[in-house]
Amino acid sequence: MSKVIVLGAGMVGRTMALDLAKKHSITSVDINNDNLNRLKGKGIGIIQFDLGDTTGIKKLIEGFDMVLSAVPGFMGHKTLQAIIEAGKNVVDISFFPENSLDLHNLAKSKGVTAIVDCGVAPGMDNIILGYYNEKMKLTDFECLVGGLPKVKKWPFYYKAPFSPVDVIEEYTRPARYVENGNMVVKPALSDIEHIEMENVGTLESFNSDGLRSIIFTMPHIPNMKEKTLRYPGHVDKVMALRDSGFFSETPININGKEIIPLEVTSKILFNEWKLKDGEEEITVMRVTLIGTENGVKKKIVYNLYDEYNDESKASSMSRTTGYTATAAVNMVLGGLFSEKGIFPPELVGKHKDCFNFILNYLKERNVVYKKEEILL
Repeated sequence: MSKVIVLGAGMVGRTMALDLAKKHSITSVDINNDNLNRLKGKGIGIIQFDLGDTTGIKKLIEGFDMVLSAVPGFMGHKTLQAIIEAGKNVVDISFFPENSLDLHNLAKSKGVTAIVDCGVAPGMDNIILGYYNEKMKLTDFECLVGGLPKVKKWPFYYKAPFSPVDVIEEYTRPARYVENGNMVVKPALSDIEHIEMENVGTLESFNSDGLRSIIFTMPHIPNMKEKTLRYPGHVDKVMALRDSGFFSETPININGKEIIPLEVTSKILFNEWKLKDGEEEITVMRVTLIGTENGVKKKIVYNLYDEYNDESKASSMSRTTGYTATAAVNMVLGGLFSEKGIFPPELVGKHKDCFNFILNYLKERNVVYKKEEILL
């Protein structure tokens, strides 16, 4: 039985800890006692600790066989660096804005296996891309993905399974995609299209900066794009907030006090967007790849539709994100993947055994990706 420490006990962190506890000795760490209390009596060790203390993290993770990092994005890069410096293998889902590949040489020198961006998207879409990149000469990759509440509540028709600050980052960070071999940068929330998704109906898609590592690891694919999905009407309301300055990090003076608009907005939206216990939500994703295999042009499509699980009381986003990461943890602990350095999921999925292991692991937990193959 391996000893695994999970950094972060939010919605996704708790789901991952509970999944791993079926097979391993798990300790969960968070600064928030309310989060930790939800794991009491579940056979999981709990430690209250400020994960912003990167020096303390190195001492904290001594004695563990592996680390799973689920800290907020703004803390992610420094946390990952501290874990690597401590010489611990790690799977990371913090989705930080910095380029994780900058830590590749450090991880290699420390003999560390670090799998990053290992969620649903980024994550499973990269794994699928990595696998088919080995089989086909690809010309096109597109990922459409969104986490949505089942009940559309006015005005935003949205609930966030994680911090509103991380969601707002997605709405403000310029979106990069690749078109005809050239990188294009556009504002987030641009190029709105209406998409029909099975079991859901019409959704709106918009540019977001979701390609991340594949811009650098798959430069030979001429067309690559990731777009976020929301219910129609959501984008207009978010753009109104963004363009009116509600997401600004520049302080403004109100009655002699310096106020940062983003902090106020995040506080308000936390209550508005917070998923309540037992509130049903869904994850939808469509990954489309176009290319040739043995001279035959074809389109490969993977569709995911996943719902809140009433039996486990786990949100869909925490299942689809978390189980991808726990699959990777088990894969590393089982010796199926042991390369040293920083590995975005596409560099893991390129290995057939790893690809099949992760898909089967998810299927066992009723997270099912349906594949279509169309000759063109």
